[in-house]
Amino acid sequence: MSKSNTQPEGIPTTSVSLTHLVEQSQLDFELDFFAKILERHPTYIEVLRAHGNNLTMKGRVEDGMAIDKRLIQLRPEDCLAHYNLACSYALLKQPDQAIKTLRKAIELGYRDFRYMKQDRDLESVRRDPRFRQLIREFESR
Repeated sequence: MSKSNTQPEGIPTTSVSLTHLVEQSQLDFELDFFAKILERHPTYIEVLRAHGNNLTMKGRVEDGMAIDKRLIQLRPEDCLAHYNLACSYALLKQPDQAIKTLRKAIELGYRDFRYMKQDRDLESVRRDPRFRQLIREFESR
C-alpha cells in the first residue's frame, strides 16, 4: 500500500484531513485560513485586521503586533489600526508606547471611550495617570 493514500491504521488520508478539521478549534481554523488568504493577497485589510486579532487571542501577541504595524503602514490614518497597536503594546507591558499610540488613535478619531475603559487588553495601562488624563482630555470634546 502506498503511504500517500493510506495511514498506518488503514484510514484514507482524506479522512485524516477531515478529522483534523473537525478537531481543530475555530480559532486555529481561522488562523490557517486567513494565513492562506494573506499569502495570495498580503494587503487585504479586512483579513489582516481579523488575522491580527486572532493571533492576539491565541496568545501570539508579538505576531499580532506585526500585523498591527503592517496595517498602519498600509493605512496610516486608520484609528482602529492604531488602537489595536496600542492594545498590543499594553499586552506586552510597554506602557509608554501604548499611551502614545492610544493618543494617536484618539487623535485620528477613535472615540469608544466606554469600551476603552473596560478593554482587557488595556488593563496594564488603565491605572496609569496618563491613561486617565488622555480619556479626560478627549472625552469632554
